Amino acid sequence: MALFVLKFGGTSVGSVERIAAVADRIISMRSAGHDLVVVVSAMSGETNRLIALAEQIQSQPTPRELDVLVSTGEQVTMALLTMSLHKRGCSAKSLTGSQVQILTDAAHTRARIRQIDDKRIRAELANGSVVVVAGFQGVDEHGNITTLGRGGSDTSAVALAAALKADECQIYTDVKGVYTTDPRVVDDARLLRTITFEEMLELASLGAKVLQIRSVEFAGKYKVPLRVLSSFEDDPGTLISLEENREMEAPVIAGIAFTRDEAKVTVSGVPDVPGVAYKVLGAVGDAGIDVDVIVQNAAAGNSTDITFTVKRQDLEQAREIVEGVARTIGAAGVSVDKKIAKVSLVGVGMRSHAGIASLMFKTLAEEAINIQIITTSEIKISVVIDEKYLELAVRSLHAAFGLGEEALAASV
Repeated sequence: MALFVLKFGGTSVGSVERIAAVADRIISMRSAGHDLVVVVSAMSGETNRLIALAEQIQSQPTPRELDVLVSTGEQVTMALLTMSLHKRGCSAKSLTGSQVQILTDAAHTRARIRQIDDKRIRAELANGSVVVVAGFQGVDEHGNITTLGRGGSDTSAVALAAALKADECQIYTDVKGVYTTDPRVVDDARLLRTITFEEMLELASLGAKVLQIRSVEFAGKYKVPLRVLSSFEDDPGTLISLEENREMEAPVIAGIAFTRDEAKVTVSGVPDVPGVAYKVLGAVGDAGIDVDVIVQNAAAGNSTDITFTVKRQDLEQAREIVEGVARTIGAAGVSVDKKIAKVSLVGVGMRSHAGIASLMFKTLAEEAINIQIITTSEIKISVVIDEKYLELAVRSLHAAFGLGEEALAASV
């Protein structure tokens, strides 16, 4: 008998019919003798509906009350799923985050989990019940309801699996698992059967939408075996594991991630003196804007150019801040470009294989795609390019590195 933590996302529980299908899957696993803790999201679209209601009352809803409101979405799902299990003769108990005692900090709408009390869940499991937990929520030390931010149900599930020392945490979604890239962009994208935590963390941070990045961080930190699979079909999905569990000849490139919502800011003619980069980027960071890629180039006349990227939604605020800094430090000017995108190759095999960067650059050059910025780490290479070439770049690189189904079949 194994203990599994299962998480079902919004599309998986998007209707009464889908909830019934989830209940059938749970019954099947329970019949095999497994103990199950099930974490659920709100039904598809429900969180957006609740936020829209709040914004009809307040343009900037009070964070504490917004948490109270949006947390009800998951509570609806957990109650309906538990009723569906009861209808099928399965013993089940629903619990909110506060009833479980998922203790978080007090950062409303973006809280972080500090501690989980597993006593009540273990007691319910010992009584033979399936435990259904509302994801995305917890409670702070003062008893206030908190939520974990978008995608927080993934983090709830992984955190519970860590606390319970579960045999595996399974994340059920509307795709079969983790692919070499987005199948909507590349028809030949291949489903990965295994991927390392390190690779998955890079892919998630670079634009892959399958898992929330915090859930991957949590799983890696506490060594929770994590599997991504479809709730709509039977398939083993993708196992995210420790690197030492990988096959001896792991592929050089695990996948290609990309983001469309990038924007670039360039401060030109900056006096080349110590501390100037801090004055520019520190002001942006103090405003709570995340800076991604940073490049500093030497220019003529003891000056330098500083270029960095931000999320497109933060561009106007970043521009306003930087223009103010530019005036105080005597920079020549500020320019922006909101029509850029970032494409990244990710793979632990990069550590032991040369020529990855050169093949990437050659492939893009053959398609006449200009590279504006390059950044690297041990297991990733990212380039910033013109947004209009994004899909062409992804398809070309996917083919060049032999990541598709046809390339795999030809190599066997």
